[in-house]
Amino acid sequence: MTTAMPDAVEAASDEPTYRILLIEDDEGDALLVEELLHDTGLRFELTTRTTLAEARAELTLTPIDCILLDLHLPDVSGIEAVAAVRILAPNTAVIVLTGLSEAQAGTDAMAAGAQDYLVKGKVEADLLHRTVRYAVYRSRTERASALAQVAQMRAEENARLERGLLPQPMLDTSTVKVTSRYLPGAAMALLGGDFLDVVEGDDGLLHAVVGDVSGHGPDAAALGVCLRIAWRSLVLGGHRGEDLLHLMERILIAERGSHHLFATCTLLTIDQDAATATLHLAGHHEPLLTTAEGTRELTAAHGIALGIVPELRSWPSTVIPLPAAGALTLYTDGLTEGHNGASSERLGVEGLLTLIENLPPADPARHVDLLIQETNELNAGRHSDDLAVLRLDWGR
Repeated sequence: MTTAMPDAVEAASDEPTYRILLIEDDEGDALLVEELLHDTGLRFELTTRTTLAEARAELTLTPIDCILLDLHLPDVSGIEAVAAVRILAPNTAVIVLTGLSEAQAGTDAMAAGAQDYLVKGKVEADLLHRTVRYAVYRSRTERASALAQVAQMRAEENARLERGLLPQPMLDTSTVKVTSRYLPGAAMALLGGDFLDVVEGDDGLLHAVVGDVSGHGPDAAALGVCLRIAWRSLVLGGHRGEDLLHLMERILIAERGSHHLFATCTLLTIDQDAATATLHLAGHHEPLLTTAEGTRELTAAHGIALGIVPELRSWPSTVIPLPAAGALTLYTDGLTEGHNGASSERLGVEGLLTLIENLPPADPARHVDLLIQETNELNAGRHSDDLAVLRLDWGR
């Protein structure tokens, strides 16, 4: 049964309309509650159900602001009734209806999660009015507080992950300018498994990596942090090329556990004296090279992603001659897999190059920010993936 307050009374009140579910199997008590609600002056829509099973069906169909719960139902009773309702509607205010002889029941119900309790036979309209308003307010406040706490914890966890995924470059004598950006795939989301790093080795060469662990969330992010730290440690320890990738793959397999994650990455070594860049692609796409003539995608040999076929160990190298001045941009596929405007097609590398060509002149950091902004606007939220960009400029 569903009833609503008369329109004339509704129009005279500034109260919001409370959607109330009464779970009560006694017809007389249910009628009394309905009459009291009419006397409160509250604007309300009342739905009455006689069992928890009926209430469960109702709660799956209709949003409810407040539940008035009798503790003695045909299919559940006592504190179990409160616990069951809280599971069904964790964000809804619950007011328990107790009998005159149940002095402790109301207190126990509040300890079990109810916002308040009322004793049948001792409820007046003013008391019911205050109790419903306060219970709904308290429930909404608790919900807002919980969401704020989750947001704070998420921000703190993101900050910790970001420190692991986006470290400070280790540069000694190199004149290369480093610009890096990282965005999670969705608002309020945890960072995923994308990672990047830049270090200058004892050999005077500049080493960089951009990688992407499959999947999203804390498992992928933790593995991304692990691989990033492993890469830096191995590079500083003198490991290079296929040997470096083999060791990273061993670490990935050991750390992924039962999660069958894999990772793609690009290794880059810049030798400014020789004016060359050496690439190793492990399931990842080629970087972009920007010169005075424009921006193009490099052509390089491809190797297999880490963790796919561990025994294969195939990561050929490609040596690229570098101009006296230019920039290399390494990125994860979150930059290119979004939609290309109103089209259902993905942006892709060709679309990305067109965007870059049409961007106004800007310093490297501003250029990267504009590029990310443009791709996000074209995508319009239809594709969500983490995005990491690393740009290295020299001779400018």
